[in-house]
Amino acid sequence: MSTIQVDIVSATESLYSGEAKCVFAPGSNGELGIYPQHLPLLSTLRPGEVRVETKNDIQSIYISGGIVEVQPDVVTIFSDTAIRAGDLDESKALEAKQRAQEAMENATESQDISATQAALAESMAQLQMIRKMRGKKG
Repeated sequence: MSTIQVDIVSATESLYSGEAKCVFAPGSNGELGIYPQHLPLLSTLRPGEVRVETKNDIQSIYISGGIVEVQPDVVTIFSDTAIRAGDLDESKALEAKQRAQEAMENATESQDISATQAALAESMAQLQMIRKMRGKKG
């Protein structure tokens, strides 16, 4: 079985480093499916779930967006924030969503609106991933 080396790195730590059968990441224009011997690619990522499928399991990691670099034998994902799915906190994500929605209502400049839209998208992506993980458990 052919594998690909996967490294997922946040601003503060390396969250995953190992071999995988394939990787799925939330590309800016849709989900990316990356398999061994993939053509070289550089793409931005939106907030969401990165799934790393290994021989024995699937690792789910939330990212706040970032960049993916793909080479035929290596996938590297860089994100400011990356959190293992099991470590996501629903109450914090709900609070962040509420703050972002309130900020959207009070935003007056385009820069403020863009920043609050990004914060809202990030909190919504976290909540979506939490709900997905809860569905897998139950």
